[in-house]
Amino acid sequence: MPHPRFRLSLASSASQHQFCLFTRRNPDVSSTKLLESRRSESLVERVVQFTGPRTVEVAEHESEPLPPGHVRVRTRYSGISAGTELTAYRGTNPYLTRTWDPESRLFTDDAAGMSYPVVGWGYSEVGEVTEVSPELADAPGLPQVGDLAWGIWGHRSEGIVPAARMAGHRLPDGLDPLAGAFARVGAIAYNAVLGADIHLGEDVAVFGQGVIGLLTTRLAQLNGARVSAVDALDARLEHARTHGATTTLNARTDSVAERLREATEGRGADAAIEISGAYPALHEALRSVAVGGRVVAAGFYQGDGAGLRLGDEFHHNRAQLVCSQIGGVPQALDGRWSVERLQRTFLRLVGEGRVDVASLVSHVLPVADAAQAYELLDERPGEALQMVLAF
Repeated sequence: MPHPRFRLSLASSASQHQFCLFTRRNPDVSSTKLLESRRSESLVERVVQFTGPRTVEVAEHESEPLPPGHVRVRTRYSGISAGTELTAYRGTNPYLTRTWDPESRLFTDDAAGMSYPVVGWGYSEVGEVTEVSPELADAPGLPQVGDLAWGIWGHRSEGIVPAARMAGHRLPDGLDPLAGAFARVGAIAYNAVLGADIHLGEDVAVFGQGVIGLLTTRLAQLNGARVSAVDALDARLEHARTHGATTTLNARTDSVAERLREATEGRGADAAIEISGAYPALHEALRSVAVGGRVVAAGFYQGDGAGLRLGDEFHHNRAQLVCSQIGGVPQALDGRWSVERLQRTFLRLVGEGRVDVASLVSHVLPVADAAQAYELLDERPGEALQMVLAF
């Protein structure tokens, strides 16, 4: 069941706020002042930007006219990624020092692919369609004015999105609007589970129990696995138990690979999914699988691979190491699955009550507090799960 209300808090703030969730339609339609205020605000776009490492600002710009073939969406919620986004926030993202060549599919050292200010990052948005290009009125599958829709347009108060990217993105009736902010992160977890090629009754270890890790744990359990969840934070391991983990292991205090072998009659896990993006965790995942077991590297790893020793268990146990990245699905499934299908199927599972996302939302903060939100995720990750900006 969706939460009717979330309490908002930041450890660095003495004040506390409450934020009421929106229903599918704004219930306060009789409030003339509110509507007039929103019309006035719609003339100004607010956007979150990183002006340098660990420096966040909320800038304002005049709204742009809607070009042909596009849809305008007024943002309600935008979820912050504690993985990819923090790489830009911290200044470790490879695009800040190198350039990705999509033709050769190689990074080159010629120049940086992006530079500060990094504007409007974010990939977990949900909002209300306020304008549709006239030639697209009543186009099949396209959200229309008044519909809630989910997609990717970054941390900004409105998105001007090509219609092709919004087709099929109308939020299903009855689904809490906040759930729409989980479409992409849910797809990332779903993709990792598909990459693990899990069979009914197998033992699977999931390393990292942040938001995507917890969703991975739940989806692996739904796929028939007996799941062991691994994290360095006890609070996250508590969450993992409620999301389907049979066993929880603390990466700081437990001998993870040894414990997993004890639990599997000496074999090791059939598969492991590493979602934290930490090289030592990837190394422990490689140590934890059975001979010929599969390890899915699904985190966004930064810099050199310190702590990853491929001459050890990876080599001697002939482990399979595969990458899961949301740019595509596992090649063997490419004819039937797509990123779009991952996203829509995930939201269907949420709507059916098979995946709980409401319990993952720890903070819903006004966009004006974006700097504090990133600071909390960066410095005190144990105090937050899904951080959501409200517009």
